[in-house]
Amino acid sequence: MKITLPLIIFWCFSISFHANSAMQMNIDLTLPEITQGQYHRPYVAVWIEDSQSKHQTTIALWREDKGFKWLKDIRRWWRKAGRDDKALVDAMTSATRPAGQYQLSWNGLSQNNTPLEPGKYTLLVEVVREHGGRNLVKHPFILNESFNAQIAPTAETGTITLTYQ
Repeated sequence: MKITLPLIIFWCFSISFHANSAMQMNIDLTLPEITQGQYHRPYVAVWIEDSQSKHQTTIALWREDKGFKWLKDIRRWWRKAGRDDKALVDAMTSATRPAGQYQLSWNGLSQNNTPLEPGKYTLLVEVVREHGGRNLVKHPFILNESFNAQIAPTAETGTITLTYQ
């Protein structure tokens, strides 16, 4: 009987923890069609930072195959994550994308596939285009608190829609 109560408490905690870690963020990212000047597909990084601005996970990294040397132009992401972790760059990289709408998702886990601690975090989207602009947009959020949000368009991004539930 003495073992039963601790097991029940552990079981309840496990269910609660699993339910919280099952939340997902859906990100609808739009890259606008740009018709002025010389157009190159943008490099894009999407990632999560904690309240101390420390990189927690990279959700997406789009670059050209031969563009490793240009990753430093995605300045904030490069300083926080890419410069010191070539394995991350190799693991996360996929090709640049043309203008259009793209769906990304994040499962609430760190780069190491472990659940993040409850607290305040920020989603960051950085878009850089050769012979074009550079935009960094941010959206703060609290882990495990549902929300819907839209980030206003910039010169390099269209509206970004976020759903976290």
